[in-house]
Amino acid sequence: MPDASTLLPDSSPGEAFDLTNCDREPIHLLGAIQPIGFLIATSPDWRIQRVSANVAQYLGRPPEALLGTLLPDLFTREVLHEIGGRLHLLRGPNALERLFGLPLREGGAPFDLAVHMAGEQIVIEAEPSDLEDALEAATTVRSMITRLQQAEGFEALCKEAVRQIRGLTGFSRVMLYRFHHDGTGEVIAESAASFVDSFMGLRFPASDIPKQARLLYERNWLRLIGDTGAEPVAILPQRDAGGQPLDLSLSVLRSVSPTHVEYLRNMGVAASMSISVLRKGKLWGLIACHHTEPLRVPFERRTAAELFAQVLSLQLESREREMDQARETAANKVHNRLMASLGAMRPGSRSLADFLEMLAEVLPCDGVGLWSAHGTALRGSTPGTEDFAALVRFLNRAASGTIYATHRLGEVFEPARAFADRAAGLLAIPLSRGPRDYLVFFRRQVSHAVTWAGDPNKPVTMGPDGVRIAPRKSFAAWREMVDGHSAPWTETDMQTAERLRVTLLEVVLQLSDLAERERRVAQERQEILIAELNHRVRNILGLIRGLVKQSQGNASSVEDFATMIGGRIQALARAHDQITADKWQPAPLADLVLAEAAAYLEHRADRVILSGPPVLLEPNAHTTMALVIHEMMTNAVKYGALCDRHGTVRIGWHRLEGGDLEILWNEEGGPPVQAPSRKGFGTTIIERAVPHDLGGEAELRYALGGLQARFVLPAAQVHDAAAPRQDEPLPAPRPAEEEAGPLGRRVMLVEDNLLIAMDAEDQLRRLGAAEVDVASSVQAALQIIARTPPDVALLDMNLGRETSFPVADALSARGIPYVFATGYGEASAFPERFQRSAVVKKPYTQADIRAALLGCLG
Repeated sequence: MPDASTLLPDSSPGEAFDLTNCDREPIHLLGAIQPIGFLIATSPDWRIQRVSANVAQYLGRPPEALLGTLLPDLFTREVLHEIGGRLHLLRGPNALERLFGLPLREGGAPFDLAVHMAGEQIVIEAEPSDLEDALEAATTVRSMITRLQQAEGFEALCKEAVRQIRGLTGFSRVMLYRFHHDGTGEVIAESAASFVDSFMGLRFPASDIPKQARLLYERNWLRLIGDTGAEPVAILPQRDAGGQPLDLSLSVLRSVSPTHVEYLRNMGVAASMSISVLRKGKLWGLIACHHTEPLRVPFERRTAAELFAQVLSLQLESREREMDQARETAANKVHNRLMASLGAMRPGSRSLADFLEMLAEVLPCDGVGLWSAHGTALRGSTPGTEDFAALVRFLNRAASGTIYATHRLGEVFEPARAFADRAAGLLAIPLSRGPRDYLVFFRRQVSHAVTWAGDPNKPVTMGPDGVRIAPRKSFAAWREMVDGHSAPWTETDMQTAERLRVTLLEVVLQLSDLAERERRVAQERQEILIAELNHRVRNILGLIRGLVKQSQGNASSVEDFATMIGGRIQALARAHDQITADKWQPAPLADLVLAEAAAYLEHRADRVILSGPPVLLEPNAHTTMALVIHEMMTNAVKYGALCDRHGTVRIGWHRLEGGDLEILWNEEGGPPVQAPSRKGFGTTIIERAVPHDLGGEAELRYALGGLQARFVLPAAQVHDAAAPRQDEPLPAPRPAEEEAGPLGRRVMLVEDNLLIAMDAEDQLRRLGAAEVDVASSVQAALQIIARTPPDVALLDMNLGRETSFPVADALSARGIPYVFATGYGEASAFPERFQRSAVVKKPYTQADIRAALLGCLG
């Protein structure tokens, strides 16, 4: 097991401390690695900043000859291309990518690589590939998972998991170690050789794995110590220019704390490996592997074991969820029956004390008590009335209005030791805003024996550097009787209690002010309605006032003025009717046009010909277009195609590329058209309403054969007719980048790595590219250029055994701009003719692509 034993140089002989002082050890900043491989750390431009002291053993060049040089001078371009591609795939602060069987230099031996980021530095760790290991990782893990899925029950699943890991890795003892609520751990499954001791069922103290170690296990799933006797290899230099050591949190070769090595040796372990088992992102347990002799597990096998552990984590979570759901289902049945009874209560009818027996069935307990302003009630195994009153005073101090639970009541409330046989644990649910009313569930004491792996109390000694907490030297079973504790409250218990608290607060304890709340809600609703009505009326009055004022200078008589005002107000009324018919939801454009045409033409409405897909306009756009269509229809009836018996008006609409709606108005067969000598209010509405109110476009053209008009409504004002209406929620708006991307061009993407190509294609589409043509080779790219030339191109410089330079030449010949993408840090990798080309370095972001493409497009 991992151990918290450590040296505390800051401690003094008189200092009071406990084992949690071990949490201060910076085990991720040890400044050394294990000698089974080497480490190189570079800056983002591939300049080597740190190396492990043993680098000459693997690369033939001493550390001082490598520091400050460029990685492209050390590794082949193919290796750099692979590393750059993996860096591009890193997602999140804990991401680590792997590469297997790569010769780092021409004709050199193959290595397995682990690549991750430590701040701004690229960390590359390499181990010699095991050429004799014939593992087929995918087939092996698939077979292991199949056996895991066939295990019936939780216990069988755990046993099968450790058996599979032992077969994969060759360790002599493999254990599944589960953490308890108090941080201690217990071995719940084990597969071990006959010649090693069994730790099955033994408990390990929480201090064996300090906080910082648990955090590292959540970030880095697998930890191998191949030889506890191996000398650590220092990282050079130990500190950077800012005085900081290299963060090795995600390192696969990180060295081991000397005290932890001592811990393992005391256990008789020469090699160990730990694999994290997580639940909901938190450490649930560990698969702990031990061996009595040094053992190097190849990196590919360790990766397979890590993948298996991730699947196991999901399986364990699923099995535990099934058990929790079974318990929750049983509790829900009682809960629902209880709520049905409570829901029928009215103020002054029955008391909650009448339901205590039923409440005791909601949570597993031995007794239940109610403390309220109306009295005290106790059922089952509980403290006495006076003890309960004292306990409530304690809850008023400790609970702070939230659910409070403990299975060790005597340790937090000393007087509770006297009634531990009746109530050693409690779960208290506050039932009022102030800390005065509680529903309390009690559990009796459960005395039990805990078998520890050795005495959990670690010896403390004084050394030359200060106080030292030494690791245990014996791991023989050590039994301890535990009294004064009840069965712990589980997560399911807490969730059930929270549901019960919400229900009781809402259904029972608020009955006293139910009438007041209903009166207040009704008053608030009335005030909202009055405010909304006032707002609508003021808007309508303001709009009518504007229509009257702007129309008065365009009428030749009172009758003409009345007709003009009446028509415009009627157009608004028709639009308002269509909107309110759907509860102020988007309304159809076609209905708006047809209603306006019918108002003028009656039985001749077929002279207005509509074409276009069904679309809905937002209420404000619908109102604005009602005025515009009204003015257009009025002009057509007075002076245009509809003023005689022969003319027609064709109105069509369609979506533009960015989602905007273009509406085209064409009049045919009417009298010859001439531009008006002056603009009236109607013309002003037509030309300015859409741009001013909606941010769209409006254009009039007085062609001799008939008036032509073009309107463009922004995409945000338009919905497809199939969009949800009325009670259905409208679809969420797309991000601004997607609404109107900055590109709007056909882009060619040349990338040989499928995952990078898929990611880059998604980014380009989010930037608004009209089309994205993807090619993985020079030949495929040249075929795209010949068939459908792009507007701009993004070219990965290195395409495996070839480069994209011939593609760039073909694009240059056609005058098509392009941007190179590369994992190399120096422009010297480019021929002279491309030295001034635009370049984005991998791993690139969406912002990088946007800036580069827009830059080359001018």
